[in-house]
Amino acid sequence: MKVLVDTNRIIAALVKAGRTRDILFDEHFEFFTPDYTLTEIREHESELLKKTKLTHQEFEILLTLIFERITIIPRSAYDEFIHACKTEMSDPDDVPFLAACLAINAQGIWSHDPHFHEQHKAKVFTNVDLLRMSGKVRI
Repeated sequence: MKVLVDTNRIIAALVKAGRTRDILFDEHFEFFTPDYTLTEIREHESELLKKTKLTHQEFEILLTLIFERITIIPRSAYDEFIHACKTEMSDPDDVPFLAACLAINAQGIWSHDPHFHEQHKAKVFTNVDLLRMSGKVRI
């Protein structure tokens, strides 16, 4: 199942081991994210290093491991969808995620950002949704 991952889920996986990290390593899913995600993570790197209490080298290793499970979509692959998505999202930082989701025809966006519920072009999945789909949680 193709799922577009929002930066907030990747950051959650970086900050601590838990359900989010478990989902990222679940073979039931094929994860994608726009190249913009790396920009967002790098913008918050010093804050993340403080939160995680990881060394820079440990942080880079964990980030590399996480991105072994996530395919990065270049802007050129979703650029044609940007204009149409601008009217759907109030937060301009979320536009590349919706555009990338549409460009790769993903089943939805995995995010806990409430802004994604404003749009009607893609489904929005939470951790619980993905755990249910993987069969790991029955709620």
